[in-house]
Amino acid sequence: MTDINHTIEKKPPYAMIAILFIGAFVSILNETLLNVALPSIMSEFEVKPTAVQWLSTGYMLINGILIPASAFFIQRFSNRSLFITAMSLFTIGTVMASFSPTFGILLTARMIQASGSAVMMPLLMNIMLVAFPIEKRGAAMGTFGLVMFVAPALGPTLSGWIVEHYSWRALFDIVIPFAVLTLLFAIFKLKNIMPQRKINLDTLSLILSSIGFAGLLYGFSSAGDKGWGHPLVYGTIIVGAIALVMMILRQLRLEEPMLEFRVFKYPMYALASSISIVLAIAMFSAMILVPIYIQTIRGFSPMDAGLLMLPGAVLMGIMSPITGKLFDKYGPKTLSTLGLSIVIITTYFFSKLNMDISYSSLVVLFSIRSFGMSMVMMPIMTNGLNQLPAHYYPHGTAMNNTLQQVSGAIGSALLITVMNSRTESKAAEIGEKVMATLDPNVPITAAQTKQLETQILNEAMLNGINLTFLVSTFIALIALVLTFFIKRVPTSSNKPLTEDIEPKNNSDEAPVL
Repeated sequence: MTDINHTIEKKPPYAMIAILFIGAFVSILNETLLNVALPSIMSEFEVKPTAVQWLSTGYMLINGILIPASAFFIQRFSNRSLFITAMSLFTIGTVMASFSPTFGILLTARMIQASGSAVMMPLLMNIMLVAFPIEKRGAAMGTFGLVMFVAPALGPTLSGWIVEHYSWRALFDIVIPFAVLTLLFAIFKLKNIMPQRKINLDTLSLILSSIGFAGLLYGFSSAGDKGWGHPLVYGTIIVGAIALVMMILRQLRLEEPMLEFRVFKYPMYALASSISIVLAIAMFSAMILVPIYIQTIRGFSPMDAGLLMLPGAVLMGIMSPITGKLFDKYGPKTLSTLGLSIVIITTYFFSKLNMDISYSSLVVLFSIRSFGMSMVMMPIMTNGLNQLPAHYYPHGTAMNNTLQQVSGAIGSALLITVMNSRTESKAAEIGEKVMATLDPNVPITAAQTKQLETQILNEAMLNGINLTFLVSTFIALIALVLTFFIKRVPTSSNKPLTEDIEPKNNSDEAPVL
């Protein structure tokens, strides 16, 4: 029997969505906020790079474990109690991190933060799908794009400035007031508008999901540092893949699965997921490679690297609501085709980097690329979710967030591997040429040797970065080809929430294109 404990609003609950919006923003911002501060933390607690990296990797792993279960949480518990619990965990973790006397406590605090933030994005997406009619959903999801894209992009810039002027603990101190205020507003203002169902969580599914996604995320995330031949890398990937296959097979047999893979029967959702995966892999090229180029090869500060990305982040923030309104008017195909064309062209230009290109030119190029990116992700995702019946919304959003976590980790690992492999081979090639030109009878000082090695490494790394951007260009081209098959989901293809609360049986068929 379905237990309905919600109110159907005559108009979207904007105040409530604003509370969720702020909560999701600070939690997602916090995911990338710490990256620039890792060297400072490593120095203060006297830990190795492999240990301090867990502050970022561990955060991502907890997200990878809990996001697949978010569909169950969203259906089983009221949106009010779920958000208050998640925000409470995030606030507790933030306060702990600010005052942590040891690295172990700091790491524990980050895990608690992640356990709260994991449910934020899926919950916010579900409430927006329920609160807005399909013909106005583009504008709403465009605003949601502010959280999804701007927060991670602002993280390194804000972090770079704070770490340069204050202690790394200030990164958590500035988040605490926003977290506490959001929590207080949620306690007094948040209402329940989501339907609830008395369903049970399949424990084995949760265990298999945790092993599967955590194994894949950890394996691919570690590949860039440890190398693909390391037993810990391929071992965790193999174990994760096996667990994931077992989990998927189990979901298809369960009457009420933890994560519903039948959402892929709906062609526009399946296509949107495919494009999002490919695009996430391509998107990470600039996020990872530009800071490496700016800091390592050109010698700019971390603050300069963060500021380079700031105009692009601001532009994405401005464009997200505008893109949403354009989506409601023109549909996803025109926007995504134009946006991806811009992404492909600018990514190709990034494959032509040299030692002479100006900082301002890089800012402009990165900003134009961000402009193109802002026209793609949310329209495609919204169109795919629009084709799902309402009882699949929690599963669709959970699947989207899970795939983005996994594809982001895989994309990072693949791109870093391409760069490292090319850098090593090119360094050996350049080194042989340089050695052939040196007079063996003329001695070289240690300082000259070090300078020569640095020049060779920088030239080789630049070549590796350019090749990686070229690979990323072709990856983005795949996404462009896939957009040609997009069809706009008509308004009539989706039922109101009140007509589609009961779970469907396994014989549900997807709409035919």
